[in-house]
Amino acid sequence: MIATTATTAVTRRREAKTASIVAEAWKLAEEHGIGGLSLHALAKAVGMRQPSLYAYFDSKLALYDAMFADGNRQLQEQLASLDLPTDLRDAVKVFMGAFVDFAVADAARCELLFHRPIPGFEPSPESYAIAQAVLSRAGELLAAAGMSEPGDVDCFVAMIAGIVDAQTSNDPGGDRWTRHLDRLIDLYLDDATIKRRNQRR
Repeated sequence: MIATTATTAVTRRREAKTASIVAEAWKLAEEHGIGGLSLHALAKAVGMRQPSLYAYFDSKLALYDAMFADGNRQLQEQLASLDLPTDLRDAVKVFMGAFVDFAVADAARCELLFHRPIPGFEPSPESYAIAQAVLSRAGELLAAAGMSEPGDVDCFVAMIAGIVDAQTSNDPGGDRWTRHLDRLIDLYLDDATIKRRNQRR
C-alpha cells in the first residue's frame, strides 16, 4: 500500500511538472512563434538544464505532440462547457462561434492545432484522437441541423478555416471577418436545406 501511494505521488508530481513545462512552452511560442520555440529557452524558463527536459520529452517533436494534445483538450473543455440553445441552427452558431473565438485568440496555438507548421511533425494517434472528438461533435451538430453530405461539410470546414486565417492574418485582435460567421452559417445551412429538398422531389 505504501509503495502504491509513493508511486502515485511520483506520477502526480511528474504529471504536474510536465503540465508546467507545456504551459511555459505555450508562453514562449506566443512570444517567438510556434516554429521559434527553443528547448534551451524552455529549459531556462522552467529552471532546469536542457538535457533534463529529455526526461519528460524525448524530442522536440514529442513536446509539440504534448502541446497539440493540450491545445485540443483546452478546446474540447471550452466547447463542452457551452450551454447550447435547443434550436439546432442557433446551436451550430454558438458552437462554431466558440470554436472560432478559441482559434483566433492565440496565433501560435492556432498554427499548431490547425496547420502544419513544423516539418516532420505528425500528432500521435492519442493526441489526434482528442482533435477528432472535437470534429465529431461539430459534425453531429451540423448533421442535426441538416448538413450531412460529406461535400457540404467539407465546404463548411473550409469556410471556417478561411475565416480563421483571414482574421488572424489580416486583423488580429479584431472582428472584421469573424463578425460575419453567423451570416455565413445561415448561407451554408440554407444551401444544404435547399439541396435536400430538391433531392426529395
